[in-house]
Amino acid sequence: MSSDPQSSSPVWPSIWRGIKCKCPRCGRGWLFHHYIEQVDYCSVCNEPLAAYKVGLFLPLIVITVMVHILGFVMLEMELSGRGSPLIYLYVLVPLSVVVPLAILPSSKGGIIGLLWAKGWSDEQDR
Repeated sequence: MSSDPQSSSPVWPSIWRGIKCKCPRCGRGWLFHHYIEQVDYCSVCNEPLAAYKVGLFLPLIVITVMVHILGFVMLEMELSGRGSPLIYLYVLVPLSVVVPLAILPSSKGGIIGLLWAKGWSDEQDR
């Protein structure tokens, strides 16, 4: 019951559905079982999603976003005169733990949406 993603699906709506942790095809079924455990098939449209593995692209995206966020916060703290080491410890350590955990599911969903829309899967190599 799978459609041909390369010919019929626009990329940005699929990425947006993935960011919302929904199926990139129908936008109604959940993309994850629990926190970031990917489902094999969409529960609504039965689209096979197990072949779209994000691999090491997910940490690359999350780390890139975090470097920009932490860099902005550090720059803002330095320019406003609140750049003491203790303030860095109290602000940046919790920020560097909580924010990646918060953006991980949406980042993984967006990457799965991109992979689905472009038709890039692990099964092409096998």
